[in-house]
Amino acid sequence: MSDHASVFSESNPFTQPLFEQLKKHPKRIVFPEGEDARVLRVAERMVSMEIGVPILLGDRARILAMAKGLGVSMDFVRVIDPVKSSDFQLFCERLERIERYRGLKGVDVEEVISKPHYFAAMMVQYGQADACLGGNLVEPAGVFRPLLHLIKPDFNVPKVFAVTVLTSDTLPNFGESGVLFCADTGLIPEPKVEDLASIAAETGMLAHHHLGRRVRVGLLSHSNHGSSPTDEARKMQGAAELAREKVSFEDCLVDGEIQADVAIDPAAAEVKLPDAETRPRADVLVFPSLDAAHISIKLLKHIAGAASYGRIIRGLTKPAGQVPRTATEETILGTAAALGVEAIQYRQLYPGS
Repeated sequence: MSDHASVFSESNPFTQPLFEQLKKHPKRIVFPEGEDARVLRVAERMVSMEIGVPILLGDRARILAMAKGLGVSMDFVRVIDPVKSSDFQLFCERLERIERYRGLKGVDVEEVISKPHYFAAMMVQYGQADACLGGNLVEPAGVFRPLLHLIKPDFNVPKVFAVTVLTSDTLPNFGESGVLFCADTGLIPEPKVEDLASIAAETGMLAHHHLGRRVRVGLLSHSNHGSSPTDEARKMQGAAELAREKVSFEDCLVDGEIQADVAIDPAAAEVKLPDAETRPRADVLVFPSLDAAHISIKLLKHIAGAASYGRIIRGLTKPAGQVPRTATEETILGTAAALGVEAIQYRQLYPGS
């Protein structure tokens, strides 16, 4: 086993519990963009930590040659060329039935399934892998489109959305545990009230699952509890009211509409909401638009130095995620671990699946 530990950070309040759970219940994570040095190092790291079975898609000879050149061990790492896989024809037949059911004709199913992201989605949907993580080499749409096309949606979630998890042990007011869950960071440009309520409730439950305690959810706005009578503020206020009906009070406390400083800084909350009770820092931030979320995440990561994991895609019945093309090995590893833990939860909820 080669030593590439230097490219990985020490575990943090978000990743440490993930690694501990996966050592007890390792999961199979498929990486559709397997011809990437970062993914090769992550795969080796997953095996050395005994947290999962990595499955890399791509040209087998090229991947093995890359690994040899990098000095990366491929022991216990599966490498699959979709077209040469024993599952290729089976997946083609299943896609043909899906398209026939949808009333679509003239689809070249072999061409579609030969694409690694569609093959990976099929693997997850039909139990050949527990989760899928891509985006390290392609645009986000290249990851989202196959997942939305082939993985069954969770009908309890109105629209599929994405969560990015940030951690920092140096920045002040970074959640109660040094972890922030931010949504939607990937899929809904201008969410409606119902969308925002679902995003708040689902992300709150995700944070509760990972942190193991009651969490606080803040729906962000330029307004604090009616201080500005704009349509945008009322939208966040309505979403907060609707989200409260979707969650257990013991698991999540939903606050909104609320300004960002009030959500994360108790001192600011004391000044701006003097009659309110002392409030802990928010663990979940729900943004009014995709622009606001995306810009905030990039600033926190690239200026403030926060570690970033995800996007974790929510609203599908199987775990899947997308990382940016600038992702570090640490980001890819932590996101893969988060998806593995989501797969554990899925197995617990649906033991017969």
